[in-house]
Amino acid sequence: METDALINSYLDLNLLLLVGTLLWLGARKLLSYTRLAHAFGAQLRLMNALTLLLALSPLLMFAFTRLVMAHPPNISDLLVSQFLQGNVNMSATRFESLLGLREDTVRILSTQQLLWPRLLTLALVIGGLICAAQLASSVLRLRRALKGSFLWKRIGGTHILVSDGTPVAFSTRGLMRRYVVLPSALLTQPQDLRLTLAHELQHFRQRDIECEFLLEMLRPLLFWNPAFYLWQREVRRLREFACDQALTARPGLDIRAYGECLIRACAHAAQERVFFTRRSPAVALVDQRETRRDSTLQQRIIALTAPPPQGQSGFGWAMISVLMIASVLTTALLMQRPGDWSHDRLMLSTIVNLERMANRTAGNTSAGDTDPVASASAILQGSFMPAER
Repeated sequence: METDALINSYLDLNLLLLVGTLLWLGARKLLSYTRLAHAFGAQLRLMNALTLLLALSPLLMFAFTRLVMAHPPNISDLLVSQFLQGNVNMSATRFESLLGLREDTVRILSTQQLLWPRLLTLALVIGGLICAAQLASSVLRLRRALKGSFLWKRIGGTHILVSDGTPVAFSTRGLMRRYVVLPSALLTQPQDLRLTLAHELQHFRQRDIECEFLLEMLRPLLFWNPAFYLWQREVRRLREFACDQALTARPGLDIRAYGECLIRACAHAAQERVFFTRRSPAVALVDQRETRRDSTLQQRIIALTAPPPQGQSGFGWAMISVLMIASVLTTALLMQRPGDWSHDRLMLSTIVNLERMANRTAGNTSAGDTDPVASASAILQGSFMPAER
């Protein structure tokens, strides 16, 4: 793949993530006024599907343009069509320069002849390497935590481990095995042990570990994009809300006891003050971010008491999911590069050339001799006169 194609794919991924984040925040705002506002499980499934779709979008668009349609409709061609119809109040020269801004930027970044693209590329590479190093360090710390734990039980392919070095339970997985690591202090608290174990096993049912792996793999590429952190925060927030809601929906579970268990786990997490101790990719009962001033622990406690969605909402969520996925795919198609010179682009290029000729004529003619507007009109009219046969 050529360098400019890689740069365009990278830009498409970041722009699509921004559009997807805005679409999700707008959809969540609208859902807050409906009875689907507390359907956290359905929202999480949609977010996980969109995360996978966003990650695969460059490959999907590459396959689509190679196998299905070489030059799909794109935003650039649509804007040119609107300009030719007179719906854009802008000079042709300025419109063409704005339309070609991305192509010019990609060309400058691919050639690396100027100083600023070199510095930008260096900053992106260094930032990506730092994020990759942090991820590798977290994985090594996670492996040490697993090796330093003791096997307590096995539930199918899930290994339940007990550790003296972790204050809060967390779950993770390898290629073949799943792991739940419990603090040894929980063995003396049967009720908290049962609730914590149920919570971590629910994360496996929701495929939260796999989604966390995917987000961590994307971080070296998207570390500079604020939309990535907004998306990651939304996924993690919904992950815990959906897990809590699924557990509290079980018959016989004491919501008050579960809330108190979360508070005690948060108090234990606040005791771990060592810098950069988060083990990733893993999902914990509570995160250290929940021990800070603007934490999500309060939101989780409030969500526990929120009424679950009543009635059949499967069709509604199917429609919402289809609309969101279709919006993301449509946006990805519209961001593709325009094809060869079309009739509309030839018309735009002709108008630009005529506009430049009119400006030169107006500059070379004194104000007292000839009206520049009349000169431009004469040029434009004369250029489109049909040839005599």
